[in-house]
Amino acid sequence: MVADGTVAVDGSTIHYLEAGDDAAQTVVLLHGGIIDAAGVTWPPVIDRLATDYHVVAPDLLGYGESDVPPGPYSIGRHATVVGDFLDELGLDGVTLVGHSMGGGVAIQLALDRPSLVETLVPIDAYGLGTDLPNGRLSYLLAQVQVFNRVAIALFRHSRRFTRASLDGIVHDLDALPADAVDAVYEEVQRPTAGAAFRRFREAEVTSSGYRTTFLDRFEEVAVPVRLAHGVHDDLFPSRGHSGRPTGSPTRRCACSRTVLTGPHVRIQMPSPSTFYPPSTDSSAFVRAVYRRVGYPAIAR
Repeated sequence: MVADGTVAVDGSTIHYLEAGDDAAQTVVLLHGGIIDAAGVTWPPVIDRLATDYHVVAPDLLGYGESDVPPGPYSIGRHATVVGDFLDELGLDGVTLVGHSMGGGVAIQLALDRPSLVETLVPIDAYGLGTDLPNGRLSYLLAQVQVFNRVAIALFRHSRRFTRASLDGIVHDLDALPADAVDAVYEEVQRPTAGAAFRRFREAEVTSSGYRTTFLDRFEEVAVPVRLAHGVHDDLFPSRGHSGRPTGSPTRRCACSRTVLTGPHVRIQMPSPSTFYPPSTDSSAFVRAVYRRVGYPAIAR
């Protein structure tokens, strides 16, 4: 059974989903940006994990049912809030899984507060490159936020338009379950939908590229890292980074045998997703990631 909970963190209410036995190993799931929340990306994964693990999935600051305090929302700010959130719940030594923007938050938290993290699993993570996906256009769109507001208004009025918009993050739109589209369409109905992402872009998108990058900091990560990528990821492609993380993956990223130094491993996701593996095939996602993490019960 999945339960809802809230905690106060630095004056803001953070909502989260929780399932499984709280005496078991804790897996913390951090969702991505744009229109996302714990209840959008993670439900099928939570269901798979909760039979053997304690699973906690917060709505990041400004997303889902969490409060939307004034911005901007940098990766560093999100990581601080997640760290304080774990403190409030009395959790440490967790397996920290983060998707897209949440992957960048997870990496930042592992760097800032390694005692909270036992294993780090960034999935199609933000922060592994500086190039904007559409170059100067991405920067201009971040500066003129009205386009995001217009897009969200269109999403609210049409589930069909919402589904079509997901074509940019899903390699095979027909493979995306209807309930995944429904979750996004329901989330976009919130009056605050899009606000956190706009504030994230204010903090992280610059004329020279993304502000936060971990390319030269992986040698500082004190815990095992399992980098995962969707096979068809074009937004944060494993082969498209502008540089190579020190002590992290080599540039041989086209196959799952890519070598990382030390206890780090790169995992190529078998799902048809562009960069949205948790929702397109949760079973394959869980097996691929956790077989390498070393929790065989999850890899069944």
